[in-house]
Amino acid sequence: MIWLLFFSLFTIWLLVACEKTFPPLPDDAELLDGPVEGLSEAENRRFLAGDVAFNDEVFTATTGLGPLFVSTSCGSCHAGDGKGHPMNALTRFGQWDDTGNQYLHLGGPQLQHRALPGYSPEQLPSGAPFAKLLPPANTGLGFLELVPDADILAMSDPDDLDGDGISGRPNWIALPAYLTARPDAVSQTGRYIGRFGKKAVVYDLLQQSARAYNQDMGIASTYEPFDTYTSHEIDPEVSNQTVQDVVFYLRTLKAPIPRDTDAPDVATGKTLFGQVGCAKCHRPTLRTGPSSIEPLAERDFHPYTDLLLHDMGPELDDGYTEGSATTSEWRTPPLWGLGLSKNSQGGQYYLLHDGRAPNIEAAILLHGGEGSQSRAAYQALDAAQKTRLLSFLESL
Repeated sequence: MIWLLFFSLFTIWLLVACEKTFPPLPDDAELLDGPVEGLSEAENRRFLAGDVAFNDEVFTATTGLGPLFVSTSCGSCHAGDGKGHPMNALTRFGQWDDTGNQYLHLGGPQLQHRALPGYSPEQLPSGAPFAKLLPPANTGLGFLELVPDADILAMSDPDDLDGDGISGRPNWIALPAYLTARPDAVSQTGRYIGRFGKKAVVYDLLQQSARAYNQDMGIASTYEPFDTYTSHEIDPEVSNQTVQDVVFYLRTLKAPIPRDTDAPDVATGKTLFGQVGCAKCHRPTLRTGPSSIEPLAERDFHPYTDLLLHDMGPELDDGYTEGSATTSEWRTPPLWGLGLSKNSQGGQYYLLHDGRAPNIEAAILLHGGEGSQSRAAYQALDAAQKTRLLSFLESL
C-alpha cells in the first residue's frame, strides 16, 4: 500500500510539474490558422487532410517537383497561414498594359528562379516589366470567396459619380476551362469578377490552388497540366482529391480574430479610421451569400476590403500589371490579421504588395492616387490620434 501511495503522490507531482514546465497555449486570437467554428465531423476531417497537404507535404523530384519552381511546398510561403517574407516573394513579369502579357514565350507570367539539377532556372528577360509580390495570408479566404458579385458591383464607382475621389472597379477576367461560374455570377462580355491576387486576377480558390501548384512548385494537375520547363501538357503529378482538399482547407480557415477591442485607444482609433476615409476602400463589414458549408453561409464578417481595384498613384506604380488593371491599380488588401503579420515575417513588418513598407505608418504614407485624401487626413492628425489609429490597425 505504501508503494501505491508513493506512486499516486509521484503522479500528482509529475502532472503539476508538467503544467508549470510547459508554456501555456497561445490564445486563439493570436493565431491565424485553425478551422472556422461549426464544421461537421466530416468537414473537420477534410480540413485536416487539406492541412496536411498544404503544410506538411514537401515535394521532391521523385514526387513531381519542377523541373522549374519557386518553392517546394505550400506552407513554406505561408508560415502559420500568415503573410510571406521578402525572401519568398514571387516575381511576376511581362505585362505593362491591357494588351496582355508579351513574355509568355519567355516564361511569363511567373519567374521560376529555382531548378532541379540538370536544368537552368529562369532569368528575368531584359526589359520585361515586373513586380515582386509577397505571399498573402490565407485566413478567412472562404468568406471573401462568397461575397456576391452584386455586392462587389454595388461598392464599385469606376467613374467616381459620387465625387469622393474613390473610383474602385472590379477586374473582369476570363475563366480557365476547368472553372464554372458561380450561380450568382455577373458577366461582362464573357468575363467575370476576379477577387484574389494582388490585382484581383484570380476567380476562386480552386484557380488559386491549381495555379500555385503549377507555377510555384511545378506540379501538374488535371486543372493546370503544364510542365514548367517545356510548357507542354503532362500527366498529373497531384490528384484532384488533394487539390480539392487544399481548396477546402483554404475555404474553411477561420477569419482572424481582432484583439483588445475594448481598449479605449483601439475604440477611438476605429472611429478615426472612418473619419480619415480609410473605410471607403477598406470596408469593415461584408456579407457572404449561400454556401454548402453552413458556417460560411449568409454571415457578416469584417475583412476591411472591398475586393476592388483602386489607382494608388505613382507611389505604388511599378510598371507591371495583370489582366485589365493598370500598373498603378491594386486590389484593396484585407486588413484583418494585420497586427499578426510580423509573426510570420520574421518579427517585423513587410507590408504592401512587395513588402517595401517596414511598418503600418509607412504603408499609409505610400498611399497615393485614390488614397491621397486619406493619407493627407492621417498626416493632419496629432501624434496622439495617430497612435490611437495605429493601435486600432494593430488590433485587427
